[in-house]
Amino acid sequence: MDKEVVNRLHASFEDLVQSFPETGTEYWCARDLQTLLGYAKWENFAKVIAKAVTSCQTAGVDPEDHFLDIRKMVTLGSGAKREIEDLALTRYACYLIAQNGDPSKGPIAFAQSYFAVQTRKQEIVEQRLAEAERVSARRKLTQSEKELSGIIFDRLGDNESFARIRSKGDTSLFGGLTTQSMKDRLGVPKGRPLADFLPTITIKAKDFANEITNFQIKEKGLRSEPAITGEHVRNNQEVRGVLVNRGIVPERLPAAEDVKKVERRLAAEQKKLPKGAVQLGPAGDEERG
Repeated sequence: MDKEVVNRLHASFEDLVQSFPETGTEYWCARDLQTLLGYAKWENFAKVIAKAVTSCQTAGVDPEDHFLDIRKMVTLGSGAKREIEDLALTRYACYLIAQNGDPSKGPIAFAQSYFAVQTRKQEIVEQRLAEAERVSARRKLTQSEKELSGIIFDRLGDNESFARIRSKGDTSLFGGLTTQSMKDRLGVPKGRPLADFLPTITIKAKDFANEITNFQIKEKGLRSEPAITGEHVRNNQEVRGVLVNRGIVPERLPAAEDVKKVERRLAAEQKKLPKGAVQLGPAGDEERG
């Protein structure tokens, strides 16, 4: 396929994209795509769409999120207007249609690459957003742990109490497994915090338990290690209960990538952006926790 044809097809696909005013979601009309992909008859193109819907279901994705029934007015040869059925297709839907089309057709071959690249870009953005959320959650956990450590020292005057209390909280959150047991299970390197290798949901669970403990220590005026320990253990048990009731068992979740590596990767990517570009995640402070 020569460069001129590629440029023309690229322009054609871009010209046909529309968006819903309410959400800004991009979509293509199936009837427009039919012509662009070289299908003369709607009946033949509808068969390709049906295969794409099946592929969507097989991937565990709800087709209704990507194939939306719509109606639109078209002008007939006589100049009269008639309402016809159509479909609004997301990029992902278009990608699946292209994958189920006849690759011997030049436009189909182009569409397969075009939508695959665009879909991959979206996946990369979503992955980066998830990574930024995890880094942010890890920093917030460090803050709540620092607050808890400060409150405990203020109440007990003991530098070792925080480690003991946090350890018992971990044991409650992880169903009886100690912090060291969880480190061994997840393959955490020696000297590194467990939280650096936890998935986002567990990091947030630990942070939430800390926040409740911090509030309750001050609210109840707790001033002994047994009382603070009991409070922290109960809070972790209750947070664990919420997770387990939703089918999330903290100690069974796999290890996540070292959050420090993720943080460095995001920082490196940020440096490559033009000045003034919007960040997807917060810029970073060093922390341990």
